[in-house]
Formats: sequence, C-alpha cells, structure tokens
Amino acid sequence: MIILTGVSGFIGSCLLTELNKHGFDREVVIVDDFYKLYKDKNTDNKNVREWMHRDIFLDWFEKTSQRIDFVLHLGARTDTTLTDVAVFDELNVNYSKRIWAVCANRDIPLIYASSAATYGDGSHGFSDSHELINQLKPLNPYGDSKQQFDVWALAQEAKPSFWIGCKFFNVYGPNEYHKGRMASVIFHTYNKIKASRSMQLFKSHRKDYADGHQSRDFIYVKDIMKMILFMMDNKDTVASGLYNFGTGKARTFLDLASSTFRAMQIPENISFIDTPADIRDTYQYFTEADMSKMQKAGYNQPFWSLEDGIMDYVTNYLKPGIYY
Repeated sequence: MIILTGVSGFIGSCLLTELNKHGFDREVVIVDDFYKLYKDKNTDNKNVREWMHRDIFLDWFEKTSQRIDFVLHLGARTDTTLTDVAVFDELNVNYSKRIWAVCANRDIPLIYASSAATYGDGSHGFSDSHELINQLKPLNPYGDSKQQFDVWALAQEAKPSFWIGCKFFNVYGPNEYHKGRMASVIFHTYNKIKASRSMQLFKSHRKDYADGHQSRDFIYVKDIMKMILFMMDNKDTVASGLYNFGTGKARTFLDLASSTFRAMQIPENISFIDTPADIRDTYQYFTEADMSKMQKAGYNQPFWSLEDGIMDYVTNYLKPGIYY
C-alpha cells in the first residue's frame, strides 16, 4: 500500500496519474481536504484504493496495522503570501511530524515535500548540503515552515531507514488550474496573453538586475515525477536526506514570456510593472538548484528545456483545458 497526501493539489494529482501509469492503482490510499470541490477534476478518472480526508487520516495512520510500503507526503499549505503562522504550524510542521513519527516507528519509507523557499534570498547559495541548513533564512512564513521541518527532521534520532525531503524549485505544468495567485508564472502568462495578447512582467527594484532578468530554476512537473519515481525505485541505494528538485539552470522571466508567446503563436508584446508592495521585500531575484547531490545519487536523466516544457504545457494542456 502507498499513501499519497495532498493528492488534490498540483504535484500530488500528477503523481497519482504517474503511479497509475506504473501499475499502482488499487494500492494507493489518497489523502486531502476533499471538501474543496474546485479541485475535483485533478483526481477525476484515477484509480485508488481508498479516499481519506486529512482530518481523520492521522488517527487512522497511527492505529492501522495494515502493511504500508511507502508514504508520499505532498500535502501542505503553500500560499507564500499568507502570514498566519499558526496555519503553517498546524498543516506544514505538526502534521508532518506525526507522519514522520509513524514512519520512523514502523520503518516506512517517506518522501515529503520541502521547498526552495527555504533558501530565502539565496545569499547562502542553493546547496542541499545538510551542513548549510541552519544558515538558511526563508523570506516568508511558508518558507519558514518548510525550513523548520527540514531542521527538525535532520535532528531526529528516530528516522525511517529511507527518507527524502524534496526541495521543489519553481514547478510548472498541468493540474494547477485551481491555484489562483499561487499558480506558476507560465500559467498566468498564458492566460494574460490569451486575454490581451500582451504580458506585463515585474520591474526590477534592484540595481544589479535589469527588468525581466529576475531568474528562477523552472522545472516541468513531468521531471518532478521522474525524480520521485527514481527515489522510490532506488531506496535501497540512495542516501536519505534533503535533495534539490530543480534543473540546475536558472532562466529569466523574459525567456519564459517569450517562450509562451511562441508556443501560442502570438507576436511578442512585453511591458513592465512595479512588483506588488506586499511581496516586494520578500521577492526572490535568483534561484538555481545545485544538483550535484542528485547527480551523485545516480539521477542522470535529461530535463525538459524551458522552451520545450512550455510548448508541451501550452499545446497539450492549457489550450485544450486538459488535465494530467
């Protein structure tokens, strides 16, 4: 049996599709807040063993005697603009600690979602070395919650024999229709161009970056799926710990916008606006994953380029409104 939390979300729903493709269907127990009906299409027509609401899952998980082969814990509150620390403490930290405790006590392999938001402004680099973890200073409560759990996990004496914290960088791709403001820049760029045949990017408020040259490590969700499955398939040989889930290559927002115009076959029309005041002081200007640990673990598959990933996303999902 495999447990997958956060299944109604963007990455979780894509992972369920991928598990089904690899023959895991009636073996997957899925967990989420299933009262949020606007996410229903993310899990339509997918095969599972059982649906379980997140409010009852932990009690069941702590008491069940059923054999559990893997826990994929992707459930979290991911709103980077939310300032209510109590929400993050409950859903991202304490909830995860209870899952960890059961996995450690019963030696259940665990893969959980961390975030590149833990790296803050990047002043300490983007290495997933455990020796650097305590130096990181996230820029918002969401990043703080992920950092808190990463630090806590590393400090535990009782650990699952195999565990991976996935420091997701800027993931984009199908099934993020429900995310609103928190959807990827590519999703918003597509919809803006579709509505106005133009795109506005944030101006730079730093002298060392030109407008539109703010950069991110954008990674297509299909690459994330391959990396997670690699970790599952190689749990007996890969070292446990925190791993970056990025491409190792930063690209500018200008590159992203230009690629989206090309994928939509619309002439490029880009202008610049001020970064919103509520996120200006916590805005990351550069992220780029150090992928050396992942490579050392044996992962050597090629990544989707930004151009090819956007073309696939726009052509096969956004234009026809299809889910993965």
